[in-house]
Amino acid sequence: MSFSVLKPALADPMPVPSYHFVNQHPMHPPYPDGIETAVVGMGCFWGAERLFWQQPGVYLTAVGYAGGTAPHPDYKAVCTGTTGHAEVVKIWFDPERITYLTLLRLFWESHNPTQGMRQGNDVGTQYRSVIHTFSEAQQQMAEHSREAYQQAVRAADLEATITTEILPAPLFYYAEPYHQQYLAKNPGGYCGLRGLGVSCPTT
Repeated sequence: MSFSVLKPALADPMPVPSYHFVNQHPMHPPYPDGIETAVVGMGCFWGAERLFWQQPGVYLTAVGYAGGTAPHPDYKAVCTGTTGHAEVVKIWFDPERITYLTLLRLFWESHNPTQGMRQGNDVGTQYRSVIHTFSEAQQQMAEHSREAYQQAVRAADLEATITTEILPAPLFYYAEPYHQQYLAKNPGGYCGLRGLGVSCPTT
């Protein structure tokens, strides 16, 4: 996959709210000791972020763009499909309360990872399924879970191949403030999360 390199969509980094709209935790470091991070993309980031902020043990969530070429992208640039960014959710979590494997299980079961550059009716490169890892251990767990879920999908008689990208985390760019915790601010807003109805054997 290749994308043309564009000029920055913004001259400066996106402003970030001081506090999470739902749990009022600070959006900026320092964070509590022991907090780890994860990044996933599973279609429109509104519903994906809500899925994770609802989990006990998740300290903080934010939505943004990652995996593309243009620095400091904005939503308009990402939606052109030329920057290569995916809509992603960054998750800060306490591994003593919720494990990375549990986050992976939620990821696989809550969207359709077999659709390539789309998720349901949302079509475009920004809606592709991705996992960005922050350590060799995360990389190995993510790859193993992909293999396990692929077997589960086949066992369910679904002739579909997982297209999820798994790679070391590239730069994460925060999305616009109005996107952050969007479905808490707009409870009737759009949520496109739709799983395959197949349980993930990763525990």
